[in-house]
Amino acid sequence: MTAPLLEVIDLQKHYPVRRGIVFGKTIGVVRAVDGISFQLFRGETLALVGESGCGKSTTARLALRLIEPTGGIVKFEGADITSLSGEALRALRRQMQIVFQDPFASLNPRMTVGQILEEPLRVHDIGDHAARAERVKTLLGLVGLAAYHAERYPHEFSGGQRQRIGIARALAVEPSLIVCDEPVSALDVSIQAQVVNLLRDLQRRMGLSYLFIAHDLAVVKHVADRVAVMYLGQIVEIAPKEALFAAPRHPYTRTLMAAIPRPDPHRDRHREIPGGDMPSPMNPPSGCRFHTRCPFAIDRCRTEMPALRALAAGHFAACHRAEELPPPDAERVGHVAPLAAKRLALYAQRRAELAP
Repeated sequence: MTAPLLEVIDLQKHYPVRRGIVFGKTIGVVRAVDGISFQLFRGETLALVGESGCGKSTTARLALRLIEPTGGIVKFEGADITSLSGEALRALRRQMQIVFQDPFASLNPRMTVGQILEEPLRVHDIGDHAARAERVKTLLGLVGLAAYHAERYPHEFSGGQRQRIGIARALAVEPSLIVCDEPVSALDVSIQAQVVNLLRDLQRRMGLSYLFIAHDLAVVKHVADRVAVMYLGQIVEIAPKEALFAAPRHPYTRTLMAAIPRPDPHRDRHREIPGGDMPSPMNPPSGCRFHTRCPFAIDRCRTEMPALRALAAGHFAACHRAEELPPPDAERVGHVAPLAAKRLALYAQRRAELAP
């Protein structure tokens, strides 16, 4: 086993809640990320999935140190980035980039595409003006855009084209790791397939590693190598993609898969959808944090927090009853793959129509 490119150890991010504006008294703490650990290897895609508010995007920003952690360690190529500052941190940022969720809000509307792509090259003092201009043309070509697009502004592009520009900006300084924070959730289905396939092509050509954050399990099924499932600031299951989708071992993972819309609503009436809303991260439940919504909860779940433990090779789950749960409906869990296949087929058809 090679050394991990990115290693997160007991990472925490707590936000104090204060009463009052000037001399506010701290009345509580929001545990956005509460002690998670994982590894990401070179050339691998690790997907982080879970409901809104579970801490996925906060984890992504902590991994890049865009926000400061409350506790824990983040190692990139063996170096603890939580202890770096100044020029040392700036130099390391060349190797870590991000593609944001909103392709319009993440681009400066007052800058042309050429200026946007050239900016990271100038920040890191890469090349002279002529070399940077040539690099901009190369980047546009990598993401399927033309050289003349460099003279246009972000509002002149479609959502899919803007996301391609965001990807090109992330590639500008030739990083090893790219964090994809919901990169396709704001796009139409056909455009999602184009962006996902672009990311996969770039990964094969450039040896990139992705930390891929998503809600859509059909996209995750297509793009990920391993999947980590988050709930209320903690990782409750992590496994290779094939193992997770074939046999999810945590009740929350099973409910996420059961919640995926089916083409025929009458075909699957008995779905393991959790009742109620996610508890507040300011006051999480005792014991297992999912026990308030779990159909398999027992008294032990209400008092004792389960550890993330190995159930099989590379498959970990934080559930006291992981070995006791009845097997999930194979048909219900397996319908994610056909959804991903349909999106790929739609993309292939569209590409064929546009071919000269």
